[in-house]
Amino acid sequence: MRVLVKGAGVAGLTAALELATRGAAVTVAEIRHGLGGNASWFAGGMLAPWCERESAEQPVLDLGCNAADWWEAATPGQVTRAGTLVVAAPRDMGELDRFASRTSGHRRVDEDEIELLEPDLAGRFRRGLFFSDEAHLDPRQAMAALHDRLAAMGVEFRFGVDARHISRFDRRIDCTGMAAEDDRLRGVRGEMLILRTPDVSLSRPVRLLHPRFPLYVVPRTGHRFMVGATMIESRSTGPVTARSMMELLGAAYALHPAFGEAEIVETGVGVRPAFPDNLPRVATHGSTVAINGLYRHGFLLAPAMARQAADLVFNQDGTKELAHEIDGQRRSA
Repeated sequence: MRVLVKGAGVAGLTAALELATRGAAVTVAEIRHGLGGNASWFAGGMLAPWCERESAEQPVLDLGCNAADWWEAATPGQVTRAGTLVVAAPRDMGELDRFASRTSGHRRVDEDEIELLEPDLAGRFRRGLFFSDEAHLDPRQAMAALHDRLAAMGVEFRFGVDARHISRFDRRIDCTGMAAEDDRLRGVRGEMLILRTPDVSLSRPVRLLHPRFPLYVVPRTGHRFMVGATMIESRSTGPVTARSMMELLGAAYALHPAFGEAEIVETGVGVRPAFPDNLPRVATHGSTVAINGLYRHGFLLAPAMARQAADLVFNQDGTKELAHEIDGQRRSA
């Protein structure tokens, strides 16, 4: 079976692997001239289904709880399993209690335990939540590793081409996100910074709760930290705004004052595709299977969506059953 995957973001790459592993002859078409520049490129890379349950519905936890295992198998060495630490300033303890009440899979930690987990945060926070089963990865390194694995498996990549002009495939997988022709999609703009400082060391993502502007900081290699992210209802892909820059930097400084002297290595904006219920969908339209609506959960939910799409391609008799299962997940939310 010859399958064309449209889009080389996280949805397209994970779908390509699921299809190629099951024996399909896969071609990936990407209108950009290489990896990067899409929403996946500016993601945090947190595989944190229990934390995300604070603001997301139960299907996000159900679909994302095995994501770290999938990524570790697909891209060995890319996943760091160090958990997630959630903290709040003393004046915001109510936010911490609210977060705890809406999530599971955590244990409460005191000031001494926070110091053991993250020595550079010693004395800065009295209470926190530790989600020990969560993980993270560097999205750019993971996408590059996935690309290399797919190429080694014989998957063809066509960069800088419009997939609408490519024919002679049995099935198509549409993973074009905001470029897809779906009026139900809306854009959710996420702005982020990458800071570099040798004066802070973190072993895991740290979330700082704030009633107005919650923040996450994800450690990367080379003394770099990804700081994010805004959630603005907008399709605009313009540069980071002054307001967002000040809020991100101010929140990072509140986490650790050394971030005040950090270098701003990069700013970025990604527009995440979302359906009205903020849950992803895998749907069929003739010979095309569409994966979309990953919202802010791209790396977390892409593996599950890719498996569902591959099931639809290879088990057309089970299409109705799988579609019913997906609809049921949405209704349960």
